[in-house]
Amino acid sequence: MDRNQAEARITELRAQLEYHSNRYYNMDSPEISDYEYDTMMRELKSLEKDFPDFVSPDSPTQKVGGAAKREAGVLVRHNVPMLSLQDVFSKEEVEEFVEEMKEQLEDPEFVVEYKIDGLSMALRYEDGALKTAITRGDGVNFGEDVTANAKVIPDVKKKLKVPVEYLEIRGEVYMKNEDFARVNESQELKGKKPFANPRNCAAGTLRQLDSKITKERGLSMFVFNIQQVRGMEILTHTQGYEYLKQNGIPVIDGYRTCKTKEEVWAAICAIGENRGNLGYDIDGAVVKINSLADREKLGATSKVPRWAVAYKYPPEEKETTLLDVELSVGRTGRITPTAIFEPVRLCGTTVSRATLHNQDFIDELDIRIGDRILVYKSGEIIPKVRKVLKEKRPGHALPYRLPKTCPVCGAKAEREKDTADLKCTSPSCPAQLERHIMNFVGRGAMDIKGFGTVYVEELVRLGYLKDIADIYVLKEHREELIAQGIIGKEKNTDKLLEAIEKSKENDAYQLLTGFGIPNVGKAAAKAILREFGSIHALRQAGEEDLKNVNDIGEVSARCILDFFAEEGNQRIISRMEQYGVNMESKEQPRGSKWEGMAFVITGTLPTLGRKEAAGLIEQQGGKVSGSVSKKTSVVLAGENAGSKLIKAQELGIRVVSEEEFLAMLED
Repeated sequence: MDRNQAEARITELRAQLEYHSNRYYNMDSPEISDYEYDTMMRELKSLEKDFPDFVSPDSPTQKVGGAAKREAGVLVRHNVPMLSLQDVFSKEEVEEFVEEMKEQLEDPEFVVEYKIDGLSMALRYEDGALKTAITRGDGVNFGEDVTANAKVIPDVKKKLKVPVEYLEIRGEVYMKNEDFARVNESQELKGKKPFANPRNCAAGTLRQLDSKITKERGLSMFVFNIQQVRGMEILTHTQGYEYLKQNGIPVIDGYRTCKTKEEVWAAICAIGENRGNLGYDIDGAVVKINSLADREKLGATSKVPRWAVAYKYPPEEKETTLLDVELSVGRTGRITPTAIFEPVRLCGTTVSRATLHNQDFIDELDIRIGDRILVYKSGEIIPKVRKVLKEKRPGHALPYRLPKTCPVCGAKAEREKDTADLKCTSPSCPAQLERHIMNFVGRGAMDIKGFGTVYVEELVRLGYLKDIADIYVLKEHREELIAQGIIGKEKNTDKLLEAIEKSKENDAYQLLTGFGIPNVGKAAAKAILREFGSIHALRQAGEEDLKNVNDIGEVSARCILDFFAEEGNQRIISRMEQYGVNMESKEQPRGSKWEGMAFVITGTLPTLGRKEAAGLIEQQGGKVSGSVSKKTSVVLAGENAGSKLIKAQELGIRVVSEEEFLAMLED
């Protein structure tokens, strides 16, 4: 490669690495695997080694990834830099590191441990009490203050059992696989986008403005280093671990001390063999010097410490045969294709299934039943299909197309706009019935107190609930319900049945919200019923009538028309009316109760779009401003509210959540 070609390729690689580094560290939304990123980084390092005059201080090879986000919290200056680790990818590179350490140090001892796939956080203790928790941020100058969220992580100790004058420790915040699965299920039930992987979820959760959300999602933490200590002497890394254990602080599992390169490599191999058995993700193994004095002697570059390396395992992949494509329907109605293949052994476990995501993914790989495929484990945990070996394709293999009907109920299946997801259009589909009923009885819709998830699941399982209208005939089964103890004894059963009866008097907008029509949330339902007055009038509306309602566009209008056109939904509505469920709006005419009030909307709201929220404010005579000032009356804040929220707090301006805002609207 000549100089011009090298310069062009270096420029290209730097741009790609900057982009993907930003996606990973700052947006918590990577588009490529760690392996692909590492491969590009190695190529760039190699080119810069061959053409050293092209090396510049702003190259990704010369700086720590990531930046401190001012919107996420107050910035805190690092006392000790939170640097990256030098990556190595082969046995030879590991042995070279060990030999280099032996040349520079007298009889060095090494510690080999898991490299947890999460995000770094430092904890500072003064006289045994937790004072500050800081993210890595830019790694050198500043991190974000996340103390409030750190305190709700069970592994973070607020008090040390054996206190010292000052202690700063660094660890990895991560999410266990079982917690990740639970959070993603909750995201789907709420109609929100699921997280791509546990690391992304952990990163987004740690930066939440509301520590209640952080606590609910469930984060964990392993500590892997003592950064700074005053008040006691700690000589080695492992001695530091023993001190941390005395204080109940979780440290990296199963670490090993080694003296030779053979022992170091054996420890790395053992971690590799066990990674499939862990309840959390790892993205490699770390080899570090045990002696803290030796670490001090070796020092660090501007980007990495000289006393440690991170070994990255190559992604293990196996060839197998695609036997079938299995379709499943989730609680949100999303139809997911799953590859069923001849079992293979990957990362210590036997796998025979992998998600195919959607039709776009299938088309991109041109996957056909009978194909020979390469399967690997993403993040060492989740099986995925990497590619099709088309040169081994059998002659009879045909392109695979997802069906146009739901595989569970036979209703029409449609692709959601602006997504690759295929969804069942029937709210009565058994596969999504539980979720549909939970939405209907939930606080945001019919608000039937005491109608919890467990009751819904059991009543569906036993056949008492086949659609949402069946809720209103449960009273006819009172004696059976009491006898079987499904809801509890007589008192609990009657309490729930009374709540169901009371819900018949609800405003019609709550009923419309409970129908679960795509793109029709609580605020939209209110606007629609304010315009049409009743469910009956709404059923007679045409597309243009609907589009005349504030914030109801073509997509929402079509969803409403499709819902009321389906015979099954018509039967449900007729039955509900027969059972005495209110179909009339109780909404008051547009008012001016917020006349003269100035609102500022900031952050991402759970269900309302900014335009939708602004419309509701303006309907009540209020004004919406883009910036916070002394004239601001109320700040409506969602996730990642940022500097506007901070300014509002400094000025003492009232800050409300979406839930409080909607309550103000109803008051």
